[in-house]
Amino acid sequence: MLTNVIKPFVCFFTLTLVSVNCFSQEKSAVFDLTYKQIDTLKLGLKLYYPASFQIGQTYPTIVFFFGGGWNGGTTKQFEPHALHYAAKDFITVLVDYRVKTRHNTTPFESLKDAKSAIRYLRKNAQKLGIDANRIIGSGGSAGGHLAAACFTNESINEPTDDVAISAKPNALVLFNPVIDNGKDGYGFERIGERYVEFSPMHNIQKGFPPTIFFLGTNDNLIPIETARKFKQKIEEVGSRCDLFLFENQGHGFFNKEPFLSETILKADAFLQSIDYLKP
Repeated sequence: MLTNVIKPFVCFFTLTLVSVNCFSQEKSAVFDLTYKQIDTLKLGLKLYYPASFQIGQTYPTIVFFFGGGWNGGTTKQFEPHALHYAAKDFITVLVDYRVKTRHNTTPFESLKDAKSAIRYLRKNAQKLGIDANRIIGSGGSAGGHLAAACFTNESINEPTDDVAISAKPNALVLFNPVIDNGKDGYGFERIGERYVEFSPMHNIQKGFPPTIFFLGTNDNLIPIETARKFKQKIEEVGSRCDLFLFENQGHGFFNKEPFLSETILKADAFLQSIDYLKP
């Protein structure tokens, strides 16, 4: 495990990266990077590389944001997904970001961090082997919101970010995402009138990335009609949104079997259809 962490780091960040084969292991290589520092707080990315990784090639990359209402949660939520997609020749990334319980922050800081993470990956795409034009945003619940809002929001940015670098994902894989923060949606009591800029539902625009959306019909936070309205608005601007409803399932249903596997398989088919995943 130690070599899995150190080898890729050494290979990418030394002058000998062309001559060293870092990924001869059968299993995915995993290592950590700091994408942002605020005072003494360091925020990290955990990157999973396919065993078949070759220096000089670039790979589609899927970026996962954990759920937890912008209050809590950890990157462990999407570890199974990260391992799955690393085995499918993706670079997969788990993002840590600021939340209320650990950092006494608001949802706005969570979004700033999410956008900073994607900008970091895009800025360093060549060094990291990332295809900067095939970055997929993914997440569950509030993490799904962050993935979508990285595309829909223009105004909420960390002052130290280079906003000339796009934070917009090229595709979205959303697990019961919070997509409406309006007065009848989720989180309005914390967002207030700034929902106009914060809410993905209220900022769908032409060029919206192809999206797959998973929701349980018994979700107590995201009504089915909200999901259908989101899909309709995306289609009205000429983009694609595949909505899958899972009967009698509540919020977070995708974290457990058999729905963990079922949603991943449907996501695989979606990614194949947009030429991000090999058949």
